[in-house]
Amino acid sequence: MLTAKQQQLLLFIDGRLNSGGVSPSFDEMKDALGLKSKSGVHRLINALEERGFIKRMANRARALEVVKLPDGLVASAPAPEISNVVAGNFGKAPVTDGMLEIPLHGRIAAGTPIEALENADSFVHVPSNMVGRGDCYALEISGESMIDLGILDGDTVIIESGSTARSGEVVVALVDEMEATLKTLQKDGRNVALIPANSDHETQTYDANRVKVQGRLVGLFRQYH
Repeated sequence: MLTAKQQQLLLFIDGRLNSGGVSPSFDEMKDALGLKSKSGVHRLINALEERGFIKRMANRARALEVVKLPDGLVASAPAPEISNVVAGNFGKAPVTDGMLEIPLHGRIAAGTPIEALENADSFVHVPSNMVGRGDCYALEISGESMIDLGILDGDTVIIESGSTARSGEVVVALVDEMEATLKTLQKDGRNVALIPANSDHETQTYDANRVKVQGRLVGLFRQYH
């Protein structure tokens, strides 16, 4: 599955190739996706190439070839208006025997930020007393930067959807509209610090306008195989 931004970029490249036969420049791709820097474009291009959706043409500047599109997408279709914010149908399903069904939105980094998935891959059933008062969704943890808080690689966390949080709360933070991570939030004037719970990882500090809270941690469960 592609992230929203990866899909948007792939469709933009495909549309430009079909309309003019020339790949868009990195500046054009940056502007089309509303990114703040070309480094974000480089990451998306690398991810699409690794997944086999595009190929770079050797010895030709700006030369990209679209190898395939995701299932269900039509070549040259306009790029849909999509966001990389974790969003969607967070509404609570009926409770059955004390269990609640909530959407599982793929994996999130508890280490180096990774791109957030927009659409739910599947659903999980959790005890109704585990969820918050608002709408909730689940994420699977990838990485070990929160292990000192007992959040381990492979755990599933329950997130109460929301755009605000207090300092000291563990949140899903979206950085630069593209990358999401699970960290402890600390506000410091015009800056926001995303603090790991592992001495091997460093705190990341950003201008407050670069970070959007996507929800706060309200529960966690772990499966033993």
